[in-house]
Amino acid sequence: MADDDTTEGGSAGGPGREAAYDIQVELYAVLGHANVQVKQLLKLGRGAVVELDRKINEPIDLFVNKMLVGRGEVVVVEDRLGVTVTDMLKGQRGD
Repeated sequence: MADDDTTEGGSAGGPGREAAYDIQVELYAVLGHANVQVKQLLKLGRGAVVELDRKINEPIDLFVNKMLVGRGEVVVVEDRLGVTVTDMLKGQRGD
């Protein structure tokens, strides 16, 4: 029985589509942004706080190769941070 992504005799996208599955891309999870002047940046030290443009529980942006592809929420997985994908965007680019 074939799954949703493949049909009997090959992948749904035609021959060679599976070769693209091994290509590595960069995934970024952006918590927020801040605009600071260089003089403010130089004053930062241990314990300094930089306020971002996002509020608590507001979705973060997910980028693949600098293109906005979705939104998610920060989660803790054992001793690491992770992202739960909450929304995937189709046909939109991040600027």
